[in-house]
Amino acid sequence: MMTWRRVLFAALCLASVFGLATLMVLTLAPGGYGLLDLAVLACFAVTLPWTVIGFWNAVIGLLVMRLARDPVHAVCPLAAPDPDRPLACRTAVLSCIRNEDVTRVETNLNAMIAALVRSGHGRAFSIYILSDSDDEAITAQEEASAMRLAERWHAHMPVTYRRRDGNLGFKAGNIEDFCDRWGAEHDFALVLDADSYLSADTILDLVRHMEVNPRLGILQTLVVGLPTPSAFARVFQFGMRLGMRSYTLGSAWWQGDCGPYWGHNAILRLRPFMDHCRLPRLAGAGPLAGWVLSHDQVEATLMRRAGYEVRVLPCEGGSFEENPPHLLEFIRRDLRWCQGNLQYVRLLGLPGLQPVSRAQLVLAILMFLGSPAWIGFMISAALLGLTAEPHQAPFRADTGYALFIAILTMVFAPKLATVADILARADLRRAFGGAPRILVGTATEILYSAMLAPVMAIAHSLFMGGLVFGKAVGWGAQGRALARLPVTLAARKLWPQTLFGVLATAWISAQPLDQVWPLLPIGLGPLLAIPFAVALSSPAVGRLAIGATLWRIPEETDPPAALTPLQLPALSGTGQTPRSIPIFDLPAEPAPVRAPIDPGP
Repeated sequence: MMTWRRVLFAALCLASVFGLATLMVLTLAPGGYGLLDLAVLACFAVTLPWTVIGFWNAVIGLLVMRLARDPVHAVCPLAAPDPDRPLACRTAVLSCIRNEDVTRVETNLNAMIAALVRSGHGRAFSIYILSDSDDEAITAQEEASAMRLAERWHAHMPVTYRRRDGNLGFKAGNIEDFCDRWGAEHDFALVLDADSYLSADTILDLVRHMEVNPRLGILQTLVVGLPTPSAFARVFQFGMRLGMRSYTLGSAWWQGDCGPYWGHNAILRLRPFMDHCRLPRLAGAGPLAGWVLSHDQVEATLMRRAGYEVRVLPCEGGSFEENPPHLLEFIRRDLRWCQGNLQYVRLLGLPGLQPVSRAQLVLAILMFLGSPAWIGFMISAALLGLTAEPHQAPFRADTGYALFIAILTMVFAPKLATVADILARADLRRAFGGAPRILVGTATEILYSAMLAPVMAIAHSLFMGGLVFGKAVGWGAQGRALARLPVTLAARKLWPQTLFGVLATAWISAQPLDQVWPLLPIGLGPLLAIPFAVALSSPAVGRLAIGATLWRIPEETDPPAALTPLQLPALSGTGQTPRSIPIFDLPAEPAPVRAPIDPGP
């Protein structure tokens, strides 16, 4: 069954790539084919895989959503656990941090521990705060926070804090160190980022699925954004929420037991993980050597190579993260992923990988190579128009418009597919604020995405150019605080986008408006990158966005009780982040005490 699904999916994608490439060849036919035409065609071809795969994931996902009685089970056919059965296994909850906001981390852990203890299953879990911090002030706060957690919960759940002196191996090295010290004491590990938050029901469901599915090596949840006071993140995660359900259902339909692992909000079976998923240090020098930055997908391929399943549970709710609060942090996070994904070039030759796993590594590389290809496509097409013979059109209009509409449809298909499902269901329409809000929010988010895409493509392209000369990123703390960006900082970081926007807008304005108006966001997005970044980073604009009730997610319409302890400013209506730790009632239930501080190496 799964083999035929993969063959069908591959055939659909290859046929689509061939059809789109043929349309481009026909579009370039006027005037014959020169070097610029070949450059346009080559760059266009590199951008196609992700576009085509996203489209067919969306189509399949929509069919599954509308036709399957149980869409999640249709793509993730795991044995169903008994929700009333006591847990028989030991699970470590790993909070991986590096120079993070300690108050925020403690609040999230407090809430998760309290919920697990109240569920009656607290004794089945142990908390490990795994720090790679190198800021002395922050590490002092971490130790104090760990002591508070240990003292508060010592009668119910053990809490251990460990700080490494170095950041060897980045996050993968941090988890590997845990495995070497304590992995043998536990059956599973729930991996968290500093901004992760899961409800007790979700955690228990993950553990129970692992218990009754012994060949399941990694189970990934579908992670959604927490309600946020950031205007930038608010629009972004609304768009992500629209696109992810159809996309993930569709991808799970053909990936099956070779599913994704995103490095957090997922549960691991520890014994095979320790035996088979240790990452190699890439030999040589340069930014693509050394420790692997994007460890997660590699670990997933190694787990699958060992014969264990890697699956995603494509259902929303109960598993959360925070998204970057402004454009500069969003770009910085993407560049770390970019460097990490490009390292996969060095790992494609690993022996014994499943064909789907190897294809996933290739696609992860193409995800970022598509950015310079897109820039090259736009520049080559513009030059082709400027160098065409007078009174001779460089492009064929009919096939060009057909190609443009096809690409636009494919790019936004995941969002449109999920919107179609939302509008067809009364419960989801209400959860997202009603049909008018959904339609207006979708239209404005699509415009937002169209303007953001070239800004990101330029950042990726410049960064990859820098990699050639040895420029690289490290593993630093993610900025999560909401504060208005200084104009000077935004200008210093985004002047290349602005320059591109000036040139692109000048070129567009010189063309007949009726022919090039769809390209306006490509010019205006980079042109307005600096004011765009500054305005959407402002807390005041964030409060306006909350008050406007656009880009609403279901957790804002009907806030789940699990989010109450987090005191989220987006749900309080104030837009202000509380700086105190909530107080939790302590159930009367004894449990062993573990020394809360481990000195580390």
